[in-house]
Amino acid sequence: MRSFHAPGRSTVVARHAMCATAHPLASLTAIETLKAGGNAVDAAVAACAVLCVVEPAMTGIGGDCFAIVAKPGEPLIGLNSAGRAPGAATVEWFARQGIKALEITSPHAVLVPGAIAGWTRLVADHGRLTMDRLLTPAIELAEKGFAVAPRVAFDWNRGRAKLERQASARRHFLPDGRPPKLGEVMRLPALAKTLRGIAEFGRDAFYRGAVAADLVGELQRLGGLHALEDFASQQPAYVTPISVVYKGVELVEMPPSNQGIVALMLLKMMEKLGPSAEGPGSAERHHLLCEAARLAYAARDAFLADPDQAKVPLDHMLSDDFIGTLVKRIDRKKRTADLGAVPRPVGSDTTYLTVVDENGMAVSFINSLFADFGSGIVGPNSGVVLNNRGMGFSLDPAHPNVIAPGKRPMHTLVPAMVMKDGKPWLSFGVMGGAFQPTGHVFVLCNMIDYGLDAQEALDLSRVFFEGSETIIEESLPSGVRAGLEAMGHKIAVREVPWGGGQIVEFDRVNGVLIGASDHRKDGCALGY
Repeated sequence: MRSFHAPGRSTVVARHAMCATAHPLASLTAIETLKAGGNAVDAAVAACAVLCVVEPAMTGIGGDCFAIVAKPGEPLIGLNSAGRAPGAATVEWFARQGIKALEITSPHAVLVPGAIAGWTRLVADHGRLTMDRLLTPAIELAEKGFAVAPRVAFDWNRGRAKLERQASARRHFLPDGRPPKLGEVMRLPALAKTLRGIAEFGRDAFYRGAVAADLVGELQRLGGLHALEDFASQQPAYVTPISVVYKGVELVEMPPSNQGIVALMLLKMMEKLGPSAEGPGSAERHHLLCEAARLAYAARDAFLADPDQAKVPLDHMLSDDFIGTLVKRIDRKKRTADLGAVPRPVGSDTTYLTVVDENGMAVSFINSLFADFGSGIVGPNSGVVLNNRGMGFSLDPAHPNVIAPGKRPMHTLVPAMVMKDGKPWLSFGVMGGAFQPTGHVFVLCNMIDYGLDAQEALDLSRVFFEGSETIIEESLPSGVRAGLEAMGHKIAVREVPWGGGQIVEFDRVNGVLIGASDHRKDGCALGY
């Protein structure tokens, strides 16, 4: 339990239901949806729709979503609703054009959005309420206006240069030629109209008809390869989650094309390395996790791809021999400049939320555009911000993650669930692009190895690597920074904290739910 003498947040405790999201309006929407008779799936979709309005830099209906759903007494359900590459997007085409990389604001970085296909499938299969009811709060906020929250204002301002590049983006998201400031009321009428169409007619209102024509027309005008058929054929897929056991609990992640396997690899590596005797926020602890992450992400970049179009060696990546080989390369006392090649087998900005309802159904849900405001490309009439998730592809024809027609990229969005005695213990996620799997392991081990509560586990300062640098948050104590530098880490301070995070914990001893929400965002946990 935290010291009440120091600044900080308490966990939220409730008997019946709990949610945690990155914005108070989304948390309120989730609770109101539950009290109106919806279940956790309904509440998650309704809350996410609100986030797509009030947190537009972080998420939107022009992005993708993933979810893990836990129904009491039933196997876990995974939904992969990643967008796919256009049917004309061949690596040979890019080579002929001399394109060597998919740039952040390029129409070629835009994949067919998967979010709405995922929302409508989840609600149809597992929800109780209609899309009309679930989208009403988001529509009203987009139409009547919402007050811009502090972190939202900060992110909006950071995205200004990207939004200024395109006329539609300027018109919809830069009123008076500038980003809205803290407390200003913002309205998004075009997005409200698009959401209203989805509420009335379902997925076809997005993937066929005027909205699809608006988005495809703008992409084609900018040189994109997208066609109306690419939108019409977009479908999500149910998948079987993957997991590893750690000290009596089971960390459950999404399988490839998702990077959830990185969290599982990291957890197995940390089990072999053991907790740091110097404590959860020590230089040694951050050093070990960063070194392990460098190796796990190298494996991700070598092997991860869409399993529908490439062979992904899951068994190899999670084998004890492979994990043991990686761990032996780590020096506990200093950073190793070159950790070596990844042994081969023989032969990125987001919003996360979680909801648990009165019946014990838990939903771990994540939705993203990838970078801030995605590609910065906005539908002229629809007001939809389009993703830049295609940056997850390689343009190397020999790589398993090479771009190809209808293919899903290696995807950074990772919802998570932790099981104990066959039942959900934690429904959680940590945002922040590539950082997310490391965030999962960091937060989980904070609770298991160091005894921190859910809020303390989220609050602890974070460290991650980018290239040859070790990137820290401003809050990292100076002594810990000095310790990392003494170990050979080249330190840089990140302008924006490493992601955010939300947790709902099942306290089955007391029969209550415990919620925690990251201070790095505007959000909160709410329960009743």
